[in-house]
Amino acid sequence: MSSAVIFTEGLTKYYGKSRGVVDLDIEVRKGEVFGFLGPNGAGKTTTIRLLLDFIRPTSGRASLFGMDSRRDCVEIHRRCGYLPGELALYEKMTGGDLLHFFANLRGGVQWSYVEELAERLDSELAAPIHSLSRGNKQKIGLIQALMHRPELLVLDEPTAGLDPLVQQEFYRIIESCREEGRTVFVSSHNLPEVERLCDRVGIIREGRLVDLVEVASLKERALRRLEVRFASPPPLGAFAGVSGLRELRLDDSVLHCTVQGSMDPLVKALARFEVVNIISHEPSLEEVFLAYYEEGGRDAG
Repeated sequence: MSSAVIFTEGLTKYYGKSRGVVDLDIEVRKGEVFGFLGPNGAGKTTTIRLLLDFIRPTSGRASLFGMDSRRDCVEIHRRCGYLPGELALYEKMTGGDLLHFFANLRGGVQWSYVEELAERLDSELAAPIHSLSRGNKQKIGLIQALMHRPELLVLDEPTAGLDPLVQQEFYRIIESCREEGRTVFVSSHNLPEVERLCDRVGIIREGRLVDLVEVASLKERALRRLEVRFASPPPLGAFAGVSGLRELRLDDSVLHCTVQGSMDPLVKALARFEVVNIISHEPSLEEVFLAYYEEGGRDAG
C-alpha cells in the first residue's frame, strides 16, 4: 500500500436498495495508467465519486496518496485533476475565461501550458461555451483537468465526443503524463481505448470487481467477430479444430466466425484458399465479458 496512489478496501455504496458498487478492493500504483473498464451502469462513475468524496460510502474505505478520502479531501483535490463523465460548464463564459477562473481557484497555473494543451487538442478558447459542440466542450474539460499538472488524473470517459484525430493527441498527452511519473485513473467502456492507454485494468460489472489484470493478459483474451469472403466457397470442415475459433457459419462464399486470442492459427488456415476480403467487427463489451468468463475469468456474480 505504501506505493499506492489509490487504495480501496471493501468500498460499497447503495442508493437505498439499489446497488451502486459492492466490496471494491482496488490498488493503483504510482506512475501507472490504470483503466477502469465496464459497460454503462456498471458503477464506474459511482466509484470515482466515492474516491473524490462527492458521495459517501455505505461501508468500506478509500485512501488517495495515503490520506483518507473523506477527512483529507481538500488536500486530495489540490493534488488531483478531474474530468466528470457528465460535464457541466458555465455556458455564458468563453473557454478561456472559464479556464482563467479555474486557474485562479487553484492559485494560478502556467498559462503557456494551457495554450499548449489548447493547441494540441485543437480547442478554440475564445468562443462562448454555449456555442461549442459536445466534443469541443469536452476539450475544455480535459484542459482544466490537465492544466495544473496534477499528480493524479481522474478521468471519467475522457474521449466522449472527441473526433479520432483529437483522441490520438489525447493518448499522446496521457503517455507524457506516464513518462513524467504521474498517475492516471481512467474509466471507459471502450476496450480498444483501454488497451491503447493502460498498464493495468480493473474490470467492473454490475457493481462488482470482476478482475484486476495486466493489459497484456487482457489482449490474450481479445475477441473478434470476422467476415471472410473467399473467391469460391471453401469446405467448412477446413476450419474445424482451429484454435480459438467458434460460431462458424458459411453463407455461400462468406465465412462468419468469432476468434478469441491469437489470429495466427486462423490466418494459416485461411492461407490455403483465395481470400477476397476480411472484415473485423468490434465486439460489444458484454460479449468480451462473456468470453472472459467462459475462458476462466473470475466471475464476481
